Amino acid sequence: MTFLELANVILSKNIDPLTPNEIWQYACNEGLDKKLNSKGKTPWATLGAQLYVSVKANPKSIFSLTNSRPKRFYLSSLKSKIDFNNANVKAPPSSSKTKNNVYEKDLHRFLAYYASLYLKVATKTINHLHSSKKEFGEWVHPDMVGCSFPFNEWKPEVFDLSSEIGSVTINLFSFELKQELNFGNLRASFFQTVSNSTWANESYLVAAEISNEEEFTKELTRLSSSFGIGVIKLNIEEPDNTEIILPARTRDTLDWDTIDKLTMNPDFTEFLTRIKIDMSSKKVHTKEYDEVLDSESLKKSIQKN
Repeated sequence: MTFLELANVILSKNIDPLTPNEIWQYACNEGLDKKLNSKGKTPWATLGAQLYVSVKANPKSIFSLTNSRPKRFYLSSLKSKIDFNNANVKAPPSSSKTKNNVYEKDLHRFLAYYASLYLKVATKTINHLHSSKKEFGEWVHPDMVGCSFPFNEWKPEVFDLSSEIGSVTINLFSFELKQELNFGNLRASFFQTVSNSTWANESYLVAAEISNEEEFTKELTRLSSSFGIGVIKLNIEEPDNTEIILPARTRDTLDWDTIDKLTMNPDFTEFLTRIKIDMSSKKVHTKEYDEVLDSESLKKSIQKN
C-alpha cells in the first residue's frame, strides 16, 4: 500500500477533512500502517508531503485541501457533503494567486533571474506533468533545478588542469517554490522539499510571501538548521532585493541513486545532458535553460496579470 492509497481509504470513511497526523492515527488504529512499505521515522510527515504535492501538482487529484490552519485534506468527491461553515474547516481559496497578484508559475522566472545574476546558476524548470505516470505517485520532483559551472569563475588554465587530473566539480541546485509560507503550510512544504531536493549540493525552499510571526520564524529557522534546507524570499516588486534569508548547507556529494530516479522526467534528463555538453564545450548555452528576463521585464510581466 502506498501513502496515497492509505489516505484514500481513511478519507473515504471520514467526511470531515483531516490533518496528515489525524489520517495517520486513524490508519494506525485500523492496522493500515503495517501494510505500508515505509521505514521512515516520521511517516505522517511523508504522508502530508505526498498529499500536498498531489493536490498542487495534479489538477485531477482525488484529494483536496482546505484553507484552514492547520491544513486538512478530504476527498474531492465528498466536497458537497462537507460543512465548510465549521470554524475549523475553511473552504479552499477561490484564487491561486498570492496577495501580490502572482501565480506560482510566475515565480519561476523571478527565481531564474535571481539565480542567474546573483548565484551564477543556470536553472531549468521541471514540469511535473512530463513525469512517468506510472512512477509519479512514488516519487516527487523539485520545481526547478540548477547548475553552477566552474569555468564561469576559473581561469581557462585552471579549468584545463583540473580536468586533466579529474577534479572538476559542478554544484547542482534544487528549488521548491511556494507562493506563501506560513504556519498552515510550513511543515508540508518543508518536508516536501526535504523529500525531493536533498539529492543536490544545495537545496532551497523559495516563496514570495513568508510570515514574519516570531514563532513561525523560529520554527522555520529550526527546520532549516536541522535539515540543511535554505530559504529564499523572492521580491516580485523589486527583483534585485530577493534574498537568501536562511543559507543552505552545502553537501559535498550528490545522491546519485535519487538523481537516477529523477530521470523519469524528460526535463530532468535533458538538464543532465545539457550539463555534460556545456562542460565539454566550456560554454553555457543559455538558450537551453530557463529564459532570464531583466528586472524591468519581470515587473511588467506581473502588471499584466
